[in-house]
Amino acid sequence: MNHTTTNVIERGDHRLVCDLVTPGARVLDIGCGDGALLDLLVRERQVDGRGMELSQAGVNACVARGLSVVQGDADRDLADYPDDAFDFVILSQTLQATYAPRQVLRELLRIGANVIVSFPNFGHWRNRLQLMFEGRMPVTDYLPYSWYDTPNIHFCTIRDFVLMCDEVDAKMEKAMALNARGEPVGFTAPWWVWNLIGEQALFLLKR
Repeated sequence: MNHTTTNVIERGDHRLVCDLVTPGARVLDIGCGDGALLDLLVRERQVDGRGMELSQAGVNACVARGLSVVQGDADRDLADYPDDAFDFVILSQTLQATYAPRQVLRELLRIGANVIVSFPNFGHWRNRLQLMFEGRMPVTDYLPYSWYDTPNIHFCTIRDFVLMCDEVDAKMEKAMALNARGEPVGFTAPWWVWNLIGEQALFLLKR
C-alpha cells in the first residue's frame, strides 16, 4: 500500500534511515511516494536503489527523478521477489496502510538481509487524551485524517510492533522513538515510556 504522509524535500526520519544504510547496498524502498528517500540514498549512499509505489502519480514523480520504481502493492507483490534479493528493505510510514502487516513484515524479512520500518505511534499521549476526554478517534498534525476517510487501516503502538516482531522472530538491531519532526527523542527509556512519548518509531530489524 502507498504511505499516507506527505513527503517533503527531506524529512527528519529520512536522514536517520540514510544513516542506517550501508554505502553501495542493494535497497528496495516500498511505498516510496515521490522518491525523496530513495533519491537521498542514491545520492549520499550510492545505493543500487529500487522502489515500489502504489500510486501512478508517485511512480511518475520517481521516474522524473531518474529512479527505478515500479507500481506495486506491498500486500500482493512482495511475494514476487526472491529470498535475500536486497541488503536493505525499507517500509517508511507505510505499515499502517497495509491490509496484512504481519505477513508484510515476514515478506520483508525474507527478501532483505536488513529491514527498516517506521510508523506513527498510535499510543502517543495526545492520542490517548483525545480518546479519553473527547471519546473520538484522534486527529493530530501527524495523523490528520478523520476516521471515515483515513487511508490508515491498521494503527498500532510501539508496544504492538515490538510484540509482532517477537511473533515473526525478528531481531531488533536498533530502535528509536521519534517526535513529529522525525527526530529521536534524545534519551534511552523503557518501552512503555517510548510508547507514551514517541509520535513515530523507527526500527532496524534482521531475521
